[in-house]
Amino acid sequence: MTYSRFEDLPVWQEAIGLAETIYDMTESKEWRMSRSFRDQLERAALSVSNNIAEGFERGTTNELLAFLYIARGSAGEVRSMLCLLERRPAFGHLKSQISNLKSTAESCSRQLRAWADHLQNSDIKGQRHLNDGVRKRYEAEKGVEQFRGELMGLLPDGHPLKKRKT
Repeated sequence: MTYSRFEDLPVWQEAIGLAETIYDMTESKEWRMSRSFRDQLERAALSVSNNIAEGFERGTTNELLAFLYIARGSAGEVRSMLCLLERRPAFGHLKSQISNLKSTAESCSRQLRAWADHLQNSDIKGQRHLNDGVRKRYEAEKGVEQFRGELMGLLPDGHPLKKRKT
């Protein structure tokens, strides 16, 4: 599926939800951590969705990849800070909420890694390189590969072409 807006990306939606829930927790009356810790946790949580958005709006795959890795790092930072909260007795009453937040941050991280892996294996370099000629060539190559796969499927088992790597 192709997305034209970062707001439609499932990983961005989950990341912005993570930030929103972090803010809800840190703004609650039950919050008992220092102002600097709160600030760092909020900035790290917001950094996940912001870096997805910034990378998406950039023109090249390499730029997008750089921002996806930064977003992934921020998701790890959020999880690390939540691990500390889990160890603090003052946050025992938020154990379930913290566990859910850690799961959400980990889910964002997994999605970002999968997206980065996909991009690294793509022949498309990014919007700045995606002109009509490149699009046509890319689509033609995809069509050739699909046709080749269908043709190979029609050949009987043991056919010499099935044994040969293409």
